[in-house]
Amino acid sequence: MAVFARASVLSDFSAFAISQGLQPMEMLAKVGLPSDVEQHGDNLIPFRKLVALLNNCDLHSGNRLFALQYGVSQDVSLFGPLFYLMRNAKDVRTALNELTRQFYVHSGAAAVTLEEHGSHAILSYAITDTAVFGSRHAVERALGVGMQMLSTLLGSRWRPQALLFQHAAVVEPRHYRQVVGILPSFNSVYNGWMFDAALLDVTLDTADPVLHRLIQGHLDNLEHMSEQELPRLIQQLIRRFLPDARANIEQVAEYMKVSTRKLQRQLAREGTNFQKLLTEVRQNMACYYLQDSTISIAQMADLLGYASQSAFSRAFHEWYRQSPRDWRKAREAIKRHSQHASSRATT
Repeated sequence: MAVFARASVLSDFSAFAISQGLQPMEMLAKVGLPSDVEQHGDNLIPFRKLVALLNNCDLHSGNRLFALQYGVSQDVSLFGPLFYLMRNAKDVRTALNELTRQFYVHSGAAAVTLEEHGSHAILSYAITDTAVFGSRHAVERALGVGMQMLSTLLGSRWRPQALLFQHAAVVEPRHYRQVVGILPSFNSVYNGWMFDAALLDVTLDTADPVLHRLIQGHLDNLEHMSEQELPRLIQQLIRRFLPDARANIEQVAEYMKVSTRKLQRQLAREGTNFQKLLTEVRQNMACYYLQDSTISIAQMADLLGYASQSAFSRAFHEWYRQSPRDWRKAREAIKRHSQHASSRATT
């Protein structure tokens, strides 16, 4: 089943594509997106077409950081009502909690999570559509937009402590620093921004409690119409708990303050169960790590909450009928073939 995002994710695409020596209409047509997609930001587009577009733009422009630079160039108003809800929250913590709670309105293929670890806070982004491969570009675009959003909320107070990527560097790290002002940490547990947790308490000068309640009511109505909200929340929690080997239904139920039996019944009403959601998250994360990072299979097994590398390898073979190493080699071969075909087409 196709997963969609608001077409506003492509705001300002034409101008940026032209600045990179591309013909925007041609690039949109290659992936089956309409030429006027930017003029209809509230329409829905398949998330996989966004990923394909960013991949093609990377190849045809020769700019490996196309998506990151594009995200940094975008205006945060692309979030629509969600951004105005955030701007009218009382403080940064409330604003970011609204973002995590309502992000599905903007994109059904990804989730945003806010975590506090002592004096540090991490705003992370994860693609939840298990059918999407080669999503490095989508992640980098999203974190570029995230930088702009945090800068808009905090102004001169915005001083990130770290930029985290689960994938490996595709160019020299100094080139990333030229775009975002900081050297990223690669092959990380998260895709996200780390910053001083004290910034969460910064009050927003733009806060309007009345307007905040009105917008919140509008978005809550959308939320109640979504049958996918509970499974999406469970998958967010699974991703949060996996690295600590705590991604079990008992831990999630305790976090949500419900009994495991009640949680099982609620998931059954949605046509799913905890084990299925856990497997989907692990499949998605495994494919992402194998394709876009350079971490070892043993490290991957640990990050995915497996007791051993062999347990992870057995599970992976059950999913895809090949070992993790063979899957990685096959994807690398496909990527090389695609890059070779693209270079031949442009010569």
